Parts: sequence; C-alpha cells; structure tokens
Amino acid sequence: MTDFAALRTAVSGPVLTPSDEGFAAETTGFNLAFPHTPEVVVGVSSVDDAVAAVAFAAAHRMPVRTLATGHGSHVLVTDGMLVTTSRLDELSIDSATGVATIGAGVRWGAVVAAAAELGLAPVTGSSTNVGVVGYLLGGGLGPLARSHGFSSDWLRGATVVLASGEVVHASATEHPDLFWALRGGKGGFGLVTSVELQLAPVPSLYAGALVFAEEHIETVLRGWLDWTRSAPDDVTTSMAVVHFPPFEQVPEVFRGKTLAMLRFALPGSATEGESLVAPLRALAPVMMDGVAPLPLAQVATIHNDPSDPSPGWSRGALLSDVDDEFASAVLAVSGAGTRGPVMVTEVRHIGAATRHDVPEGSAVGGRASSYTLSLVGVPDPALFAEALPAATDALLASLAPWLSPETNINFSGYPDPADYRRSWSAETFARLAAVRASVDPEGVFAYGLH
Repeated sequence: MTDFAALRTAVSGPVLTPSDEGFAAETTGFNLAFPHTPEVVVGVSSVDDAVAAVAFAAAHRMPVRTLATGHGSHVLVTDGMLVTTSRLDELSIDSATGVATIGAGVRWGAVVAAAAELGLAPVTGSSTNVGVVGYLLGGGLGPLARSHGFSSDWLRGATVVLASGEVVHASATEHPDLFWALRGGKGGFGLVTSVELQLAPVPSLYAGALVFAEEHIETVLRGWLDWTRSAPDDVTTSMAVVHFPPFEQVPEVFRGKTLAMLRFALPGSATEGESLVAPLRALAPVMMDGVAPLPLAQVATIHNDPSDPSPGWSRGALLSDVDDEFASAVLAVSGAGTRGPVMVTEVRHIGAATRHDVPEGSAVGGRASSYTLSLVGVPDPALFAEALPAATDALLASLAPWLSPETNINFSGYPDPADYRRSWSAETFARLAAVRASVDPEGVFAYGLH
C-alpha cells in the first residue's frame, strides 16, 4: 500500500484515501452514476499543488485523472490518483483585450456573469454549470456555434503541468503542438491549471425557446429541419423532444409530458430576430414562447439544462446532413406516442462558423458536420448497462445514412471504443497520439481506451 505522508506534506489541499472522511464528497461529480474510488484523491489549490501531485504519481507509477465538475464522467475511476481542480477558481478579465484568465475549477456561469458586465460573452455551451476547461478541451458546441464556431476556437493559451513536473504555457507561439492538441484533443496531455480565453463582443442577443405540445412534434421537427436548410449563418437553433418524467423536481407545466423544445439564438437585434423566428412560431400552436431579447448573463435559459447533480447517461453523434427520411427515423423512436429509455433526443444545427478552423489549426473533431445528435437517458442507473446502450445502438443503426464518419469527443458519451476513435479523423487521431507520446511518454495521464 502506498504511503501518502510525503504527498500530504507537499500539498496544501486535501489528500484523501477511501477510508478518510470527506473522500466521497471530494470524488463525487455532477454525474452521480459514477462513484469514483481511486487509490487517492488530491484536491489541488495551486499550481504548486498540481506539480507535487503529478510528481508523486509519476514516481509511484500511478495513473492520473482529473475531475472538475464531473459533467463528463462516463467511466468509473477505480485506481491511481484523481486530481480535483475545483479549488483552482481564479477568474479575471482584461478589459482592454477582452481575454479572460480562468482557473481549471471555474464553471461557465461565473465567466458569463463577469463578461456580461463588460458587454462581452464567452462562447459557452448550453449549460453554464459545466466546467470551462474540460468543455474547451473537447471543442465545445453551444448556442452561438453557427455565429462564433467551436468554443475552443477562442482559446488563446493554457498553463499545463506535464508528466515531467514541468509547468509550461501553451499557445500559438509556445509549445504549438501541445496547444493544437488542447484545442479539441480532450485529454492525456497534462494537468491544465488555467486557460486564457478570448471573449466575444455581443452587443445584443435575441434568444430563447419555443415549446410545442406532443401532437405537434412531427410538424415542428419536419418544418424546423426544412427551415435550417436556408437559415442565416449567424442563427443557431436546435430541437429537442423531451419525455419529462413525473418527478416533483420537474416544473408542473412540464411534469409527465412529452414536448418539443425549439431553441433559437441570434447575436443580433430584436427586429432581425423577430423576422427570422416568425416562420418557426408559425409551424404550430406555441404552448410557451420564451424567444425575446435576452441579457447576456441569462444565456443558460436558452436550453435550461438541469443544474442539480443526478445519475446521467448520454450518447451522441454528428450528422452530415438530414432529410425527411431522417426525420421519420427519429420520430419512430422519439415522436408522439413513443416511450423508451431515451428521455431527450436533441438535434442541433451547426455548420457556418464551425466549419472554419483557426489559422494555426486545431484538433477538434467534426468540422465537416451540419448537425449534432444528442441522446440523454432516463436517469435510472438500472438502465445504463443494457437498456440504454441497446436502444441507442438501434437508433444510431437506423440513422447510419446520415451519420458523419467523424464525430466530436464531447458528444460521444457512452464509452464505446469505436465512438472514441471516430471523434477525430485518422490523421488527427494519429497526431494526437504522437503529441501524447511526446509530452507524456510513460502514460502518466490515463486517457482514451485505457
């Protein structure tokens, strides 16, 4: 058994083993389906803590994994060292340049609030409860995707503790291969302690969601898909069919119902937005209309993703294109009158700015795709091992003609090795492996298929 006395002396944050009080709380993330049980968890509170933790792990040949908010947890951690970064909570914004310096434990909500005071916005995801760093490392496709691209396109630098214990700053001019990999390559390169992110000027935002009753799901899905074929490049929309469970935590107006949620986001004026959303409002009787001028600080209300921890299961893919036959295949399992273990089926319209890589290039997967597909399971862990994999396997098989050959790691979800490899092109996958071998030749930072 490893003696952690020296590590506890070297680190100012908590160093806990499974028998210690506070271990469960330190290792629990947003996804409660994965109660991690590493050999040791280290709550780093500084770069020095991170260096000490990594050095100890390397010396004792312990695999290292990281946990910030735990939204991306899809595999149990049962060995080695788990490094939690929630205490790395620095956040500052240079008002002259619009660049935010963000610690690895910061959630998007804090950045959104601070940036809004300056009339700026981070290119965030649909949920502002998610950790900034983990999301950025996978690319990131949020409610401003078509107008502003992948969130990782706005990354300007990162401070990283390598397996050797060296602390480096990666950017377009410093350690450029590592920086290329951090923009979409996800993990296995080092422990990222902070990032610098360029914020976007967004003078106004017209956004929100339209809600339609179950009987209108088919009309709305087909009409929305047709609308997207000529949608302006600066409008990002998505449609989700949601089977709301009859839980008390669900607002009464939604409880136990199946609804269509059509999300709309335009970084522009209300006049332009009203004109663009009018055909969507006319698709069917609107049960609730929340599309209106929206303060930047309220961007999370577009999708209203859950904010309370719960067991979670998700899987996703990217789509090359869609048509009426695609809609029929989706409606067969998620349309009116259907019930199954999949609670949310969402299709997002991307393309436009997401197709254009940054000048220096990045590792992000999925630029050639036009839509995303996300499947969220009923939060019942009894369904996670067999029912949900079987249901989503069957759905994805039926959607094979429209699936992109390359997806994106943030959308993979269920830890299938084939899904993992498809998250990048073969060329990018090979280059990522080469970068990992260069910065971590001993494989201290466990990631990927192991």
